[in-house]
Amino acid sequence: MQQDRRHFLSAAALAAAPMIMPAGARGANDRMAYGVIATGGRGRYVSRVFQKLGNECVALCDVYEPNLEAARKDAPQARTFGDYHELLADKSIDAVVLAGPDHHHCPMLMAAVEAGKDVYAEKPLSKTLEESQRMIQAVRKSGRVVQVGMQRRSAPAIMKAKQLVDDGILGRITLVKPMWHWNIAKPLDNSPLPGKLDWGRFLGSAPKRDLEPMRFRYWRYFRDYAGGNMTDQGTHLMDVVQWFTRSGPPKSALGQGYVANMRGAEHPDVFTAIFDMGEFQTVWTLDYCNSFQNGWSITFHGDKATMVLDDAGYRVYAEPWRKANAPIHEENAPVPVEAHVQNFMDCVRSRKDPNCTVEIAAQAVAGPHLANLAMTKGKLIRAANPS
Repeated sequence: MQQDRRHFLSAAALAAAPMIMPAGARGANDRMAYGVIATGGRGRYVSRVFQKLGNECVALCDVYEPNLEAARKDAPQARTFGDYHELLADKSIDAVVLAGPDHHHCPMLMAAVEAGKDVYAEKPLSKTLEESQRMIQAVRKSGRVVQVGMQRRSAPAIMKAKQLVDDGILGRITLVKPMWHWNIAKPLDNSPLPGKLDWGRFLGSAPKRDLEPMRFRYWRYFRDYAGGNMTDQGTHLMDVVQWFTRSGPPKSALGQGYVANMRGAEHPDVFTAIFDMGEFQTVWTLDYCNSFQNGWSITFHGDKATMVLDDAGYRVYAEPWRKANAPIHEENAPVPVEAHVQNFMDCVRSRKDPNCTVEIAAQAVAGPHLANLAMTKGKLIRAANPS
């Protein structure tokens, strides 16, 4: 166990990270000049949201030429780069969107804030627990505004649901069930990639190996580059669990999973993780081989009521529940990425902390990191004692 303990961060250590307010604001211009580092599907989508809100994309960077070509369709005047350090050296760029693979999150974020850029960074914050602490320290030392892309933090309907929980509508919460169902698992495509790829730059600090196209296409499912769906989707859902319950990260985790249909992957496409949250349990399940109750949901069980959050909004059912019971509270509203980007823009101008700081993001991914370790080691993994 002593060897394992070096891999963990405790809830207390994460919560104790300094909360220094950013200082030294640049001019409060309405039009932000920004760059995008990693212009795959998610990077292009977030960039379009930035442009929709009145910002100007002036620079694009990717190791794969077809991604750059696709991104230039939305920003034809943007300069293009293969090395993100060259993009960051451009002093005319106010902020950057970071949307690369997990193993690049830490070096890209640290380089961006060192270069004086404000950052909108995709989740999960880190690939490891140790990286989380390094990233917190770098951001707070820099004084830059960093928003992590966990957009539920800026969703009005979810904020209203949080207020209901704060008001005690659920009573004592005993069990929380985050869940994600998508029928998208299939064997990984390892056919040759069209277009030019800088494989060495993609690997970065990951172990060197010959090109396998599926490792680039599906980097999320390989341990060298990411934490799989456990951290990718889990950081969204565990954040809401911890936010609503004010629990902090889990005290321990168990995890089991396997590759069912996504043959070639290392991370599972079906798994269950059980978290000890102190005064309640959380059971987080994912199945990418079945579309029943398609999408994400989080069910909070209380001794007075049950709350269900999902893509449609939220519903609250009084206890005892019966099939004919209508919700006593409900709201249908999607989770808007636009609101999260707008919050980032507002904070760039005000120099205040955004809705999802690096500290919040570090706590959100702490439990999923523990669960991945639990699956790998085949045993219960406890969060470290800061002493």
